[in-house]
Amino acid sequence: MVTYDPKELPIPKLHQYLLGAIGPRPIAFASTIDAEGNNNLSPFSFFNVFSASPPILIFSPARNGRTNTTKDTYNNVKQVAEVVINIVNYDILHQMSLSSSPYPPEVDEFVKAGFTPIPSETIRPMRVKESPVQFECKVNQVIELGDQGGAGNLVICEVTKIHISEDVLDENGMIDQKKINLVARMGGNWYCHANEASMFEITKPITTIGIGFDQLPADVRTSKFLNGNDLAQLAGVTELPNETDVNEYKLLELSEIFLTLEDEPAKLEATLHELAKQLIAENDITAAWLTLLAFND
Repeated sequence: MVTYDPKELPIPKLHQYLLGAIGPRPIAFASTIDAEGNNNLSPFSFFNVFSASPPILIFSPARNGRTNTTKDTYNNVKQVAEVVINIVNYDILHQMSLSSSPYPPEVDEFVKAGFTPIPSETIRPMRVKESPVQFECKVNQVIELGDQGGAGNLVICEVTKIHISEDVLDENGMIDQKKINLVARMGGNWYCHANEASMFEITKPITTIGIGFDQLPADVRTSKFLNGNDLAQLAGVTELPNETDVNEYKLLELSEIFLTLEDEPAKLEATLHELAKQLIAENDITAAWLTLLAFND
């Protein structure tokens, strides 16, 4: 492993390491206005949601690493403390990218990138009609993190109105992660497309307490065939199957394996662990446990 002290790295290289490692990052497509009412539209991947009560979003238009100049968005929210954070999906990805060109402050990126501006209800900056979700926000605070190139400026925004396209809602009126078709920033020129092929679900252990790695049988915990992700799924159960269930499963589902390999214990263990790994991949954790425990039964 290579180790660096960030203070000893040139800012461009440090910037590349940070953005290459920390991702995918959601994109805040921020629309603002200056004191004269000129529109500005620009994307930022230093962005996330930080609170639901109150609803707080934070993004950071950092200082230019080469010229140490500040972004038009930063300048605007200092003049007019309001912003619309429009969410970017795949349908508007290339238009969004075009808007990030370094246009002069007086140039309207809505026009340059072909977006449709629509009035907000609680603030002055325009919303992007093509965006599937639009958050109208008042800017509560701007925190400058430094005065040198690359320094961030945290724009702390409180959501005052939310607009959601019906096209991305499910039958319960909630945002369908398959329909919203989000994109995110990676390092360099890379993006991530959060489509159905790339997404998966993991049930959060909020109401249950897993047994943990320390309660795994030694032969399971040290298995050559199961990796950390496999073991974590096994350790997420609240209790192990009982002996009766293990014996029944061994008799009904594993008898042929045991009969074939009864004189080759090492090969039997390897076969059962490989089978358990396959069952874990199929999200059948109970069957995986029954298979693993059958070896020691």
